[in-house]
Amino acid sequence: MIIVNGRKVDFVKNETVSNLLKRLKYVFPNVVVKINGELVKKIDFADTVINDESEVAVIHMISGG
Repeated sequence: MIIVNGRKVDFVKNETVSNLLKRLKYVFPNVVVKINGELVKKIDFADTVINDESEVAVIHMISGG
């Protein structure tokens, strides 16, 4: 089990940040991801594996005017 933005989500072994975002249907092009408080660079989304019992924060970057 992992926590994503405060809610429990099933853990998937060897799941990357990119795969998690697809699975949970995060479609915004600009997001910031932290795992256990550590920032994950967007360039590393496809290579960063999420461990069981991790806490993930997905933050949408929204611009306005």
